[in-house]
Amino acid sequence: MTATATPKITHQIDAFDKGYNGWTNYETWNVALYLQNDESLYNAAFEAGNYENLLELLYDCGVKETPDGVNFWDTKVNVVELNSEVFDI
Repeated sequence: MTATATPKITHQIDAFDKGYNGWTNYETWNVALYLQNDESLYNAAFEAGNYENLLELLYDCGVKETPDGVNFWDTKVNVVELNSEVFDI
């Protein structure tokens, strides 16, 4: 008998839930991690000014996900939190 790993599923309860390392959920934390620690993503985010504009830039460049496989367009990503914490708006 082999054990199968159950995939981790996260649920955003509300926009202010800080359930994963101080962030809403894993997806938001992972996107923020790369936006704040990858120089090229950080520069793109700075140029974009907000998460929505950054998504347009990423789309134009063919970038779809973080190196950990989190899709930048994942509906679980808390855009309000990213704009507040990463983009300071």
